[in-house]
Amino acid sequence: MKLNKYTVGKRYGKALFELAAEENQSEAVYNDLLSLRKIYEEIPDLGNLLSDVRLDLSAKRQLLDQLTAPFSGIMKNFLLVVNRYNRLADLPLIIDEFERRYDEEQGLILGQVTTAVPMTNQQKSRLEASIAKRLGYETAQLTEKVDPAIVGGVIVEVQDRVIDGSVATQLTKLRELLK
Repeated sequence: MKLNKYTVGKRYGKALFELAAEENQSEAVYNDLLSLRKIYEEIPDLGNLLSDVRLDLSAKRQLLDQLTAPFSGIMKNFLLVVNRYNRLADLPLIIDEFERRYDEEQGLILGQVTTAVPMTNQQKSRLEASIAKRLGYETAQLTEKVDPAIVGGVIVEVQDRVIDGSVATQLTKLRELLK
């Protein structure tokens, strides 16, 4: 059975996180992964290139050596395993899963808030504190998006949850009730 890239990302990310936590190296591995993410952002096709079976083995080995050179220990071994199983194209998803687990361990939840007009810093801080408390985390970090179409209120998206307190949604529900 062939696994899709999202399943691979979750499995490998979880395995790396558990190993790093067991070895008390979560923060070091997290920082290594952030630098690796930057490399993948600068060279978006790197994963596909390293996973391409048509690439000459010596050229692939040279690229892999350059990629793994700044790393040691857990991180270097992990990259070699990911390469062995031809999953370097899935590395951004693996990083995302590790980061989600790392943030959760730190008591941090990430999400997005949509408002009709920009929020003040004080409003955003209060909303983040409220969301963190409501979902059982120490802190929440929300990226802000402005969409005048929601008319007013807020829409908060965190993990797999959506808290829709927008005026547009309330008006739509009211219209449905009046029909």
